[in-house]
Amino acid sequence: MQGTDRIMVKSYIRKLIRLVEMEREAEINAMMNEIRRLSPRKRERIGRAINGLNGKITGRELGFHLVKYGRRDPIETRIGVGDLVLISRGDPLKSDLTGTVAGKGKRFIVVALENVPRWALRNVRIDLYANDITFQRMIDNLKGVNKNILKVLGLILDKDKPAPTRRVDFEAIDCELNSSQKEAISRALGSDDFFLIHGPFGTGKTRTLHELIRQEVRRGSRVLVTAESNAAVDNLLDGIAEDVECVRLGHPQRVSERNIRETLAYKLENHPDYRMVIEKQERIDKLVEEREKHHKPTPQLRRGLSDTQILLNATKRRGARGISPNVMISMARWIEVNQKIDRLHRELEELETEIANRIIRESQVVLSTNSSAALEYIDNVSFDLAVVDEASQATIPSILIPLGRAPRFILAGDHKQLPPTILNQEASELESTLFEELITRYPDKSWMLNCQYRMHPDIMEFPSREFYSGNIRAHPSLEGLSVTDILRSGGEEGELQGMLADPHRPVLFIDTSRLEAPEERLKGSTSIRNPVEADLAVIIAGAFMGMGAGSSDIGIITPYDDQVELISSMTPVEVNTVDGFQGREKEIIIISMVRSNSRGSIGFLRDLRRLNVSLTRARRKLLIIGDTETLCTHPSYRRLVEFCRRRGFLEKPGPGDVRNWSP
Repeated sequence: MQGTDRIMVKSYIRKLIRLVEMEREAEINAMMNEIRRLSPRKRERIGRAINGLNGKITGRELGFHLVKYGRRDPIETRIGVGDLVLISRGDPLKSDLTGTVAGKGKRFIVVALENVPRWALRNVRIDLYANDITFQRMIDNLKGVNKNILKVLGLILDKDKPAPTRRVDFEAIDCELNSSQKEAISRALGSDDFFLIHGPFGTGKTRTLHELIRQEVRRGSRVLVTAESNAAVDNLLDGIAEDVECVRLGHPQRVSERNIRETLAYKLENHPDYRMVIEKQERIDKLVEEREKHHKPTPQLRRGLSDTQILLNATKRRGARGISPNVMISMARWIEVNQKIDRLHRELEELETEIANRIIRESQVVLSTNSSAALEYIDNVSFDLAVVDEASQATIPSILIPLGRAPRFILAGDHKQLPPTILNQEASELESTLFEELITRYPDKSWMLNCQYRMHPDIMEFPSREFYSGNIRAHPSLEGLSVTDILRSGGEEGELQGMLADPHRPVLFIDTSRLEAPEERLKGSTSIRNPVEADLAVIIAGAFMGMGAGSSDIGIITPYDDQVELISSMTPVEVNTVDGFQGREKEIIIISMVRSNSRGSIGFLRDLRRLNVSLTRARRKLLIIGDTETLCTHPSYRRLVEFCRRRGFLEKPGPGDVRNWSP
């Protein structure tokens, strides 16, 4: 790399560091401001805090104390297993006690803590907390770039050119792979630097990665496998754990229960040599008991004496400066015991590290989140390949952490869906992902999976045409997919039920433009709500449940937080933002578009990636509620409405119709 190129790369790295620092500050400030601004009750109402909890230590697991916090009132919260939380009593901003959620129930939540102060067990509050460690790992990685990272940066700055991709024949382990999945694997195996697997909705991207990883192991590669979220890492691990020697890095409480046995913490504690660690810990515990019998040399007792002076005085049975000989001897004994404890702690840590290194060295595949790929455990491990899922949801600073560990990499994702969420608008450049940059520059280094297995072909048709040039086809097994399969009755109860249960209308667009007062409303914030659409969504969800659909079969998606809050208060069905539903699916999806105004303003619905995600979450039935007069000011929404009209999927009820729909 020439001098001018090096200057450009260094400048780009400095920019990335600055953007990460800006986003870190924005995320921490947003959290702190919300805690400062909202009352404990209000923050609990929006699902990011739990108040009035008492706790008890229920045991230890994988090196952490498990504390079960509970109360008489039911706990309804968005805080979930694996989330980082802040424990406080009084002002949360004055606490530094953090833990990880290990379990939850209707009236309790279990938190894994490294240490448990006494105050943390009575009348405490738990808050969802921002994780500063992730940002620091990104910054540290950018400050210590290696040749692998420089190679990646050279590609996106047009300073290096990729090697051509060739096809490699292989014998598939998974006999049910389709032709596009096999082609993606063949090309990935034949790429000497990188390859991109473009996996739109329901096209079996994870299954393709399972096969690719197994093929790489078969030919002798050691593979680092990562993703932005713990859930995605667990899905990758599910498909390979029985076939290859693997180990899962990261906090064990953020790993799904089914995969606990593959975690480094579990394998460490169950390793034959771990008994030596236990023996050392038992010796430490006994020494701690002995140390408690002696005077701790606090500054008040020391009177300026060093450890060496205290030990010397004790051997001579001599006091000093108001300290009696007996106290001097007792402090010396405390120091001697403490030195033994420190030495045993060092030996214990060295032994644990040695066992962990052995476990990792014997593993063919190491799995972690992008952030956990920065852990020191793998600093001396040589990887042949990094495979990164959810690559279109990871910022460049995040994805560079695993890519720095291997000379080759495979990225899997879909840049037509949502990018990373960035809070600081001045750091919005972070929304541009490495996957998107590379697929734009080097389209011949990618392959799109084109057979989807998730949804009814009619639900798939519009997004395929609008976002993927009509190249996605439905697997033949989906032709018979029908909402009637999950209903007890066929919709004989009324007009609404008949429309919802109609197997010939897998998509239904409810146009609100004829209804009374359909307009959106601001509620003292930048968010927006639409009560008419909220009522319709609840009525429709209730009608489905009345016909036998379970509440877990139904999801309600809406782009605005205030609309989420409004609908959530009226139904047991899961309600979430578009971002909250990315990567997930439900049998029935109801979308509330919210925007309805005389100006034709649709706000951030203009981000068509949100539309793509919303339209591709349903398997059997997709309900869209929206004002076509407002939405049709945008060409993509106009094409959606026209598609529904042409296929007979559009309904335009009047006020009397909706009154008849109400239960």
